[in-house]
Amino acid sequence: MPVAKTQLRKVAQRILDALGCPEAELSVSIVGDRAIRVLNREYLGRDKATNVISFAMQEGEFGAINPDVLGDVVISVDTAAREAEEAGQTFLERLYFLLLHGILHITGYDHERSGEAEAARMEAKEREIFSLLVEEGLV
Repeated sequence: MPVAKTQLRKVAQRILDALGCPEAELSVSIVGDRAIRVLNREYLGRDKATNVISFAMQEGEFGAINPDVLGDVVISVDTAAREAEEAGQTFLERLYFLLLHGILHITGYDHERSGEAEAARMEAKEREIFSLLVEEGLV
């Protein structure tokens, strides 16, 4: 499951371009299930591993300090690999989809707390941008 940093960076940049924020900055961390479980428990109160967690820097009292810094996306390589196998996807397809999902969260999309209409809006944006990545040969 090698992850080429340069390809991950290209995919992240293309996602940011598609969202209209090409100059934005974000941090991407690839971790294992143990590390993401700790983050999930400490920050979200869920004591289990998950596939991706995002931390938006544009939210809260000081969110406007640096508008170019979007936040952090943390992806579990272990969960991504399991999900890819279960879905019949390649590992990289799943990894890049989770990257997209995480970036959408830190740019204001939500599927958990904002109701069905917002979840549908996020899913449509995921399909649109993921299709673009596939068309451009990035996935």
